[in-house]
Amino acid sequence: MATAVQKITLSSSRDIPFNKLVLSQSNVRRVKAGVSIEDLAASIARRGLIQSLSVQPVADADGNETGMFEVPAGGRRFRALELLVKSKRLAKTAPVPCIVRDRDSDILAEEVSLAENIERAPLHPLDQFRAFQDMLTKGMTEEEIAAAFLVPVNVVKQRLRLTSVSPALLDVYAEDGMTLEQLMAFTVSGDHDRQMQVWDAIKDAWSKEPYQIRRMLTETTVRASDKRAVFVGVEAYAAAGGIVTRDLFQSDDGGWLQDAALLDRLVAEKLKTEAEAIAAEGWKWIEVAVSFSFDAARGLHQVSGTPLDLSAEEQTTIEALNAEYAKLEAEYEGADELPDEVDQRLGEIETALASFDDRPEQFDPADVAIAGVFVSIDADGSLLVDRGFVRPEDVPSVAIDGTDGSERDGESVDPVSPSVQRAVITIGGQPVESEEDEDDAIKPLPDRLVTELTAHRTLALRDALAGNPRVAMTALLHKLVTDTFQHRSTTGCLEASVRHVFFPVQADELKDSPPAKSVTERHETWKSDLPTDDDALWDWITLLDETSRAALLAHCVSYGVNALYEKADRYGGGAVSAHGVQQRIAQADRLARAVGLDMVEAGWTPTVGNYLGRVTKPRILEAVREAKGEQASQLIDHLKKGDMAKEAERLLADTGWLPEPLRLADLDGNAGAGSDAGADGEGEGLPEFLTGDDDEAEIEDSEPHMVAAE
Repeated sequence: MATAVQKITLSSSRDIPFNKLVLSQSNVRRVKAGVSIEDLAASIARRGLIQSLSVQPVADADGNETGMFEVPAGGRRFRALELLVKSKRLAKTAPVPCIVRDRDSDILAEEVSLAENIERAPLHPLDQFRAFQDMLTKGMTEEEIAAAFLVPVNVVKQRLRLTSVSPALLDVYAEDGMTLEQLMAFTVSGDHDRQMQVWDAIKDAWSKEPYQIRRMLTETTVRASDKRAVFVGVEAYAAAGGIVTRDLFQSDDGGWLQDAALLDRLVAEKLKTEAEAIAAEGWKWIEVAVSFSFDAARGLHQVSGTPLDLSAEEQTTIEALNAEYAKLEAEYEGADELPDEVDQRLGEIETALASFDDRPEQFDPADVAIAGVFVSIDADGSLLVDRGFVRPEDVPSVAIDGTDGSERDGESVDPVSPSVQRAVITIGGQPVESEEDEDDAIKPLPDRLVTELTAHRTLALRDALAGNPRVAMTALLHKLVTDTFQHRSTTGCLEASVRHVFFPVQADELKDSPPAKSVTERHETWKSDLPTDDDALWDWITLLDETSRAALLAHCVSYGVNALYEKADRYGGGAVSAHGVQQRIAQADRLARAVGLDMVEAGWTPTVGNYLGRVTKPRILEAVREAKGEQASQLIDHLKKGDMAKEAERLLADTGWLPEPLRLADLDGNAGAGSDAGADGEGEGLPEFLTGDDDEAEIEDSEPHMVAAE
C-alpha cells in the first residue's frame, strides 16, 4: 500500500496596519550591511514594498493574541517603513502586506529569519548590467537610471559600457571564466574581433592581468597625452573625424586616439603652417619633424641673436605682478599655511613672470640669409623652434685680406643687405611647397617628379620600339657602329649587350599603366616559348622566320631603352654626368620621333597624384592656360592649391595636355604644348562646392559666352 504524500500548507497572507507591527528580537540580522535604511526607504517610496514581511501574532502572558504582530524576518524593511512614517510620507495605519506564520509552529522564528537571509541568491553583476541596458533601450536615460537606483551617473555609464564587450566574452564572464577587472579592461576597444584575438592569445597564459589586456588592445592607438595629440589638440582631432576611446574604469590620461594616420596628417599640416610663418622671417632653410635626434645640429655653426627689449606695456605688467607678489607675501608672512586661493595666485604670478624671461631674439639679416631653423614638438606638446643654425657649406669664407669673402660663384653678396629669399622647408627630408605661392614665377620642376615622368616615357618608348622592328634594328646597328668606329667600351660575346634598366624612382600607378601591361604581356608570351637550354635556344632562334626574328629582336632591344632623367653629380663623381643625361634625353627624343611615340595615346593624363599636386600653383595655372585658355585659368586662380589641383585635373581631362618632359620635341628642340587650345579657348564653369565668395572669383556679366564643362 502506497504512503500518501503529506500536502504542504503555506502560511496565509494579509494586510496589517503598520501601527500593529513591532520588531521581533528573534531577527538574526544584527550587523548593518548592504543598502542603507534610507536608500531602502527611497526604493519603497518609488516602487512600493516588493517583498512582504514575515510576521507572527504576539500573545500575552496567558497565551492570548493581543492583536499585535512581531516581525522576525524583514527587520530592514520594517525600519524603512518606520522611517517613511516618521517623515509623514506613510500613514501610521497604512496596510502592510504580511505573511502570517503560526506562533505555535515547531519552526523557530530565528530559523525563519536566518533562512530568509542566507537562501537569497545574489544577482550576478552581468544581469545587472544587462538590466540597465534594457532600461536604456526602453527609454530611460542614464540620469534617470542613476536616480532610480541612487548611484552616480558615472556608475551607470560604466555598467552600460561593460555590455558593449563582445557577447562571447560576456558569456565567458558569466561562466566565471574571467574576472570583472579583466572584463573592464576589454572596454577600451569597441572592436569585437580584436577583443577576441586578444582573449585567445592570453586565455591560456599564466599571466593575463588587466593592464596586459589594455596594452594589447591599444597598441595601434595613440594616447591623448602623447605630445602629438597635445600639439594638435584632441578637439581638433575629433573635429576632423577622429575617434577617441576612453577607459571609464581607471585614469586614462584623456583616452586613446584610434586613427594614428589622421593624427600624423594633422600634425604635419600644423607643423607646415608654423614653418611657413617662420619662413617669412627670411631664413635659408627650415627642417620640420615631430622630433629631432640629439645630434641633429652636429657640425652646424649656431649664430646668436639679441633678445628684444621689453616694451613699455610689458615693463608695466612686470612691475604690477612684482608688486602684487610682494603684497601677498607681506600679508601672509606669519601664516603657517597659505590659503589655497592665495597659493594658487602666487603660482600664477611666478608663471607669468617666467614667461617674460624667454624673450624672442632678433638676428642679424646677414645671418638669417645663410642660417636655418629646426621646427619640432617639445615634450609637453608645445611648438619648439630653434633658430640660427648654419651649415658648413653656407659659412662665409674669410679672405686673406681680412674681408669676409662673401663671393659665391663669382657673384658678390652683400652680407648686410641680403636679397630676399624663400626658405626651403623640408618635412621628413622631403621639400614641400608652400600653400600660397608668394609670386607667379614658373619654377623648374622637381627632380624627382621629372624622373617619375620620364619613367612613364621610358616604359611607353620600350613598348613602341618593341612594335617597330625596323627602328629597333636601326637603333641596334647605330649602337654597333658607334662602338666599332668610335671605340666605345662594350661587354659580351659580340661586344654588344642589352642591360635591363630599372627605375630607381617611379610613380605608384606606373605598374598599372597600359605600356607596363603591354610590355609584361609580350615578355611573358615570348618567355613561355623560349627553351631554357643554351644549345636548344640557338637552334630555336635559327629556325625562326624573319618576321618572328625581327619581333624578338625588337623586344629584346626595347629593354635597353633608358630615357630617364637623373640628377647629375655636380662634382662629376656620380654614375652619370650632366652631359650624359643631356645626350640620353636627346637620343630618346630622336627615338620617340622615329617610332611616333604619343604619351597621350600611351595612356598618360595629368592627375593630382602624378603631376598637379606635385607642382606649384603657377605651374598648375600654366597647364590650364595652355590647354584651355586664359579664361579657364582665371576661373581657378583664387583657389587654394589643393582645390586648384583637383579642379585643374577636371579641366585638363581629355585635352591631351602634357608636361614638358613628356612632350615630343621637334627637330629644333622645342617641345609642343600637347594641346591646340589657345588664349581664345572657352573657359569652364566650376562645381558649386569650389566657387568662392570673393569678388575677384565672380564671373563678370561681360563674359556671357562662358559655358560649363559638364
